[in-house]
Formats: sequence, structure tokens, C-alpha cells
Amino acid sequence: MVNEHLASRLIQWRRDFHKYPETGFFEMRTASIVAATLDKLGFALQLGKDVMNKNYCMGRPSEEHLAEHVKWAKANGANLDYLPFFEEGYTGIVATWETGRKGPTIAFRFDMDALAIYESEEEKHVPNKEGFRSTVPNRMHACGHDAHTAIGLGLATMIATNHKNLNGKIKLIFQPAEEGVRGAKSMVKANVVEDVDYFIASHIGTGVPQGHFVASNNGFLATSKLDITFRGRASHAGAKPEEGRNALLAAATATMNMYAISRHSSGITRVNVGEMHAGSGRNIIPDFALLKVETRGESSEINDFVKEQVEAIVEGAAKMYQNEYEIKLVGEAISCKGSTDLAKILYHCAERHPSIENSILESNDPAGSEDATYFMEAVQQKGGQATYCIIGTDLAAGHHNEKFDINEQSLLPAVEIFYDLILRIN
Repeated sequence: MVNEHLASRLIQWRRDFHKYPETGFFEMRTASIVAATLDKLGFALQLGKDVMNKNYCMGRPSEEHLAEHVKWAKANGANLDYLPFFEEGYTGIVATWETGRKGPTIAFRFDMDALAIYESEEEKHVPNKEGFRSTVPNRMHACGHDAHTAIGLGLATMIATNHKNLNGKIKLIFQPAEEGVRGAKSMVKANVVEDVDYFIASHIGTGVPQGHFVASNNGFLATSKLDITFRGRASHAGAKPEEGRNALLAAATATMNMYAISRHSSGITRVNVGEMHAGSGRNIIPDFALLKVETRGESSEINDFVKEQVEAIVEGAAKMYQNEYEIKLVGEAISCKGSTDLAKILYHCAERHPSIENSILESNDPAGSEDATYFMEAVQQKGGQATYCIIGTDLAAGHHNEKFDINEQSLLPAVEIFYDLILRIN
């Protein structure tokens, strides 16, 4: 059967991407292979800068680091025909199938990036045992985006194989830099969904069991990712401490006060200082400090409240210690609720799939954050419908864990459910 062959191909793709993980805006090898595969299938492609507005690429790496990664990609199996489109770190892809028949425009989003995690070397860890463990130190697909990319290619294969049964236009969006919520906004600002009537984003796992499917996951929190620097004045800590302007103390004061920000009566709030770097020696008054901070809120308005409090605290701490400061926004996502009518169609597609034991229409449980919400909002604002669904799977460990792994039997059902959705919308 065709689907048996596709099931095998999905696993091959997923394992290849898992073995060669690339973090946000570095997805050059991944994107080049995805683009080459889509081209061979017959999709029309828009690549790199054509689908990413460079003014909204938050947290894009330095030119030096990008150039270094180009060399790595060339040495590790990148498709050399397509690699040049992605060498500057604009690694987005939009693949379009135009049927030539009247019908809606349907778009699916698949994220491609990995995480800065050292993958487990335990013998029983399946990627290690089966020979597809990450080959890159401190880089790992620990969230399932390797599976997402494979599902996208699987759906592309079903579309190309069965295109005579389809109407309208189908767009497959392969997004970089979802981790840190950095990549989607630039693609929205490049107008890649301005013509979309139906938009579907998805994730594998997230605690949803194998054989279960959630058609509309609405628990994502709005978030802002901030890099905060304090610049003071160095001085000899013993001889002239009074001449110093201590950036470490400014950063520490800001940190402690961020955790004292008032909760909000209208919904959930979060704040976290994940990293602090400061100082250069025990006998030197620190003249530089860096904080990596995130805020979250149940709604975009609540997140804005937390973010504004953080900004005020940073300003105050800088004044206390006579420091200069800078706050850089390096990632952001908004809150958004899925469209119920689209979710109902997807729910019924999952419900009738033989591998799905339990199809759930909607979940509003608090979750992390996702920048697919930018796509969703853009489509909904123009009168379209959008939803974010969850594909259940067995997990070896939680997301963002060194032992993370999925049940690969969940890949083909996801492809078939999405293809069925296209047929039912047509």
C-alpha cells in the first residue's frame, strides 16, 4: 500500500532531521532538503527572504555564526542547489499547490528548529540505540519539530499524489525559529497568509497520549523574550570601590524585583530570569551584566502589563547603581483562540481515523507559548478561520528533555487526518 511506503518515508525523514538538528535561523540543511523534496513533488516554492520580513526576525544570529554554519551544512548533507537561498539565516519556506480549480486557500504551518540541549547517550535511548542520535554537540530535537517537518513532507506527498481530487490552493509553511517565538512574525509580515481562508498549526505530544487528538488547543500564553544589559564602570574593588558602577548589583536588584511583580486579577502571569552573566574577576567592580528574561500572560494585554513592570524595574535598578541599560526584544508571541467551526471539522476528521481512540474538540488548559498565534490572528482578522491542534504520542520524556523521543507510529495518522481535512473543506 502507498501509505505503508509513506509511513516508512516519514520515519526516514524524521530520523534524518533528528540526527542533524539545527536551531533557529540556522535550519539551512533542513530547509534545503525540504525545498528540494517539495520541488521534486511539483510544488511552487517561495524561499528565504521572499517569505520573511528581515525587520521582524527577532534574535537572528550574527553574520559570523551564520557563515560558520553554512560550512557545517555543506559538510553534512545539505542540498547544494537550495542552500544558497538560506545562507543568510532566512530559512522559511512556503510551498504552494495550485489545483487550478475553484476553492478555498488552506495553509498548514510546520516548524523546523531544534534546541540547545545535549542529547542523552544512554544505551536504552531509542535514537542512540537505533543510530539516529544527534551528531551535533549541545543540539537536539527535544520538542518534536523533526516530526513536524516530516509530517509536512508527508502531507506534501499525499497532496501531490492525489492532487486531481483537490480544489483551490494548499500552502505548506515551513517556519524557522519557533523556539524562543522568533520566526512566525517575520513570515506574517511578509504576507504569506494574507490570502488564506483556513489555517492549521500543529504540535506532537505536549502530554496528549498516543491515540488522542485535540482539534483546538487554546491554552497558549502571550509572551515576550527580553535580553537586558546593564553597563556600569569597572574599578579596583580594593583600592577604589567608590569609583565603580556595579552592573552586577543592578542586574541582581532587577532580578529580585521582577519576581515581586504583582499578579494580575484578569488571568495568569509568569516571569522568569533564566540567565544572568556578569563580572570579569573577583577584584573588579563589574561593569557589565546580561539578563535573559521572559514574561507571559494569559492574554496579550496581561503580558503587556508584566512586560511594562519589568521595563520599569530595569530602569529603576539602573538608576540606583548609575548604570546605562538596554532592553532588546528577541522573541514574542500573542494570545489567540482557535476558530470553533474549523476545529469541529478537524475533530470529525480525527474521530473517524482508525488510530484515534479519543478526539477532543477543545482544550483551554494553560500551556507554554507559540508564535503560530501570529498566523492565526492574521487569518482571523481577514475573516478566515484558524486552529492549533495537538497530535497525541507516547513520549520517552517530557519536552525540552535530553531523553525526549516520540512514538513514530503517530506520524502517518497526522498526515492522513490533515489530508482528510483538505478533502472535507474542499
